[in-house]
Amino acid sequence: MKTKYLIVTLIGLFLVASCAPAAPVEPTPDVNSIRTSAAYTVVAEFTLTAAVFTPSPVPPTETLVPDVPSETPTQGLTTDPTLAALGTPAALCDDYAWDDATVDVTIPDGTPMTLNQEFVKTWKIRNTGTCSWGDGYSLIYSHGERMSGQPQPLAVVVQTGQEVELSINFKAPGRIGEFLSAWTMSNANGLPFGKALFVKIIVQ
Repeated sequence: MKTKYLIVTLIGLFLVASCAPAAPVEPTPDVNSIRTSAAYTVVAEFTLTAAVFTPSPVPPTETLVPDVPSETPTQGLTTDPTLAALGTPAALCDDYAWDDATVDVTIPDGTPMTLNQEFVKTWKIRNTGTCSWGDGYSLIYSHGERMSGQPQPLAVVVQTGQEVELSINFKAPGRIGEFLSAWTMSNANGLPFGKALFVKIIVQ
């Protein structure tokens, strides 16, 4: 009787076990999906970090102003301090010119001379400036062989447009050769002006 009961009990347990629902099977995780998700998460975190730490541009605190060179006032060219104070160029006041055909009144260029010969050179020039020539105006040495010449003051007043003859006493050098002496006008302030006048001789 006990044996029959044990068999019936085992059969019942077996049936109960057979009818019970099977335990759920866990799905195998997709490794590629996990890696992709992790990559998206990292990119998102980098983006947020960059947004937080990206510095915003700071406006300049001072305005740069380019250096502007200061203008230096210029005056008309002049060698006369009185005219400079008046703002008048000296070239407009004191100047002269000549006619090449008549400038050499005596001793044309290339005139032969003997050793230590004395002679007088005379030039003819015209006052082409705007100022009259008077006291203090002279014909003075400029350069070259001086040949004992001395400055010669004007003996007369020369108005604008007038011609005047100017003379210098010379003495030829005591050696053979060709010699040139240059002279020019000077105004009442002792300042030279105009082109140089020349005398050229040949000592034989």
